[in-house]
Amino acid sequence: SVIIVGPQLKLHQCGLPKQMALELFKPFVMKRLVDLNHAQNIKSAKRMVERSRSAVWDVLEEVITEHPVLLNRAPTLHRLGIQAFEPQLVEGKAIQLHPLVCEAFNADFDGDQMAVHLPLSAEAQAEARILMLSANNILSPASGRPLAMPRLDMVTGLFHLTRLDENAPGAGQAFSSEAEAIMAFDRHLVGLHAPIKIRVMDRQPPKEQQAELAENGWEPGQPWLAETTLGRVMFNDLLPADYPYINEALPKKRQAAIVNDLAERYSMTQVAQTLDKVKDAGFYWATRSGVTVSISDVLVPAEKKQILEDFEGKAAQVEKRYQRGQLSHAERNNELVKVWAQATEDVAESMEAHFPDDNSIAMIVKSGAAGNMTQVRSLAGMRGLVSNPKGEYIPRPIKSNFREGLSVAEYFIATHGARKGLADTALRTADSGYLTRRLVDVSQDVIVREVDCGTSRGIQMTIGEKQQDGPIMRAEHVATSVYARTIAEDATDADGNVVVNRGDDLGDPAIEKLASSGIDRVKVRSVLTCESVVGVCACCYGRSMATGKLVDVGEAVGIVAAQSIGEPGTQLTMRTFHQGGVAGDDITTGLPRVQELFEARVPKGKAPIAEVAGRVRIEESERFWKITLIPDDGAEEIVLDKLSKRQRLAVGPDGPLADGDHVDVGQQLLEGTPDPHEVLRVMGPRQAQIHLVDEVQKVYRAQGVSIHDKHIEVIVRQMLRRVTIIDSGATDFLPGEL
Repeated sequence: SVIIVGPQLKLHQCGLPKQMALELFKPFVMKRLVDLNHAQNIKSAKRMVERSRSAVWDVLEEVITEHPVLLNRAPTLHRLGIQAFEPQLVEGKAIQLHPLVCEAFNADFDGDQMAVHLPLSAEAQAEARILMLSANNILSPASGRPLAMPRLDMVTGLFHLTRLDENAPGAGQAFSSEAEAIMAFDRHLVGLHAPIKIRVMDRQPPKEQQAELAENGWEPGQPWLAETTLGRVMFNDLLPADYPYINEALPKKRQAAIVNDLAERYSMTQVAQTLDKVKDAGFYWATRSGVTVSISDVLVPAEKKQILEDFEGKAAQVEKRYQRGQLSHAERNNELVKVWAQATEDVAESMEAHFPDDNSIAMIVKSGAAGNMTQVRSLAGMRGLVSNPKGEYIPRPIKSNFREGLSVAEYFIATHGARKGLADTALRTADSGYLTRRLVDVSQDVIVREVDCGTSRGIQMTIGEKQQDGPIMRAEHVATSVYARTIAEDATDADGNVVVNRGDDLGDPAIEKLASSGIDRVKVRSVLTCESVVGVCACCYGRSMATGKLVDVGEAVGIVAAQSIGEPGTQLTMRTFHQGGVAGDDITTGLPRVQELFEARVPKGKAPIAEVAGRVRIEESERFWKITLIPDDGAEEIVLDKLSKRQRLAVGPDGPLADGDHVDVGQQLLEGTPDPHEVLRVMGPRQAQIHLVDEVQKVYRAQGVSIHDKHIEVIVRQMLRRVTIIDSGATDFLPGEL
């Protein structure tokens, strides 16, 4: 049936229409009617159900308690597309869905439909309740971060609740307790956002403040004085009692970080309860905030006219130079694109500066509830440059915005991009689904077979950059690389003290500990180095992203990996980008690039790599580079000839490669992407595997998708698991056999 929102539900519940429930639970209801002597035999019980007598509804209520049902939304792209809920009977014909599980199902309430299934046997019910219940599946199996986050209205409400407004009524007052402050608020003596002082009884002060308070003789458990707002006190009441006080405005990013921290520290049941409280508060305060959107909220900056006139002048000059023959057609187009791109920037800047803080649209974007500044730019600034079907910029900008309305010519220029976007999406869905199928095909037999394979091997991974003074700056990809793995050897600090023991799980607290001890690299277990003969072992895989505990023996990690990589596939772009308007070799990005890597094809725009360490001699002719590699060990020179000048020289850490530079083994010589086969030949299998994982991650990160490395490693392990027999030795293998 169609789904609608059920904001009153708890996280583990769903609303099931009565008619539907009766049909699903029919056999159970009939048996119960006979047991209670409402009916003589099954046949008359069936007749009762079909005529829906009043006794039937009472029995139905009794039968469905504690009996979970499964809800599924097509397309089921990952395992969270089917989840179990406890049904609550509702009137009407629509299924009610908890707002926080929409993210996992990718559902919204614009007419989506969902299917209900009923687990029959006791085993099936137990499985649904323990493994599939929505409250136990808060974390994403792909990244290990919570999927059940406040979204949309809830974000707006919580952002409104925790805002600070220096000019609100009652600013600067002090209250002896929260109850007193709420009383003053109810009598309109103090505003929700007013900065006030309040005596906090049962909360820990924020981490930063604890040391400061301790100097003045404060001890944990004693009350303390918080300089905060009433809204923030109310927000803190939603969190577990021992959680440190949060004293800041909460846009979506901060809310996500808090939920994430809760998931790391507390049990699933507690997190689920907290999320429900946060959801209720979010909806309540979103209503109270009065955020609405009207056409008059779209404010077009007054300076827009002036800015456009200035840039029209610049464009006219370019046009003049073109008429005189000083510029070629391509140069003119590039110049115009530059001019109008700058114009769009300037209009956008003046627009952002003019939005008042209490403007609804600005608030929705600032809180992170929906939309981004680029969209507001199209509404209130100017649309700017759009591309034609080939993917090149059309040198005529769209000077209007949607508030003013587009002219006919502008409207038709804009249709190119819009239509290509829709066509792209349709193709992408099919391609992405096919990729998932192939990934499942190669990885379905990767199952956790033992707890520990006993290997001492592992992979070195970076935790962060060493800084001049003090702690380590965390690297940006820690969450998808080191996080949630098992450490392969004791990590010791400069004085030789063990900070983290071998075999410990690296969660956020452990990583913090390592960083504060000045350790910047650790050796971690990985499925790439696992020595299990069949499948993988739990220690090499590390913790299961979905539960936050070490993965169980028997878990089908291969399929989870395939789903985690395939599910965001629809978000990846299809286009091959043109570099700086140069026709010819495009670099592949998005979905085609992921396919290219997993198929281990020779990439488009392949970059040669140095086979040995040595000095390079670079000679250039009209159309080609000629690179000669002079090895350090005095071996024969390696000549790479006829390298197209369409590819520029590679840029290393010290700038572009130049004549006479020294290169290391495997260093790229030209721009582009190295061929995985060459990396394998020159640098060995371990480097080839790491190269593949990094390259796949680059594509997903470009789209802002967070997937843990371990899923990609599972697939890459499968890519390199076959060997060719060269010499049979004392075995039964034939030379040349795969």
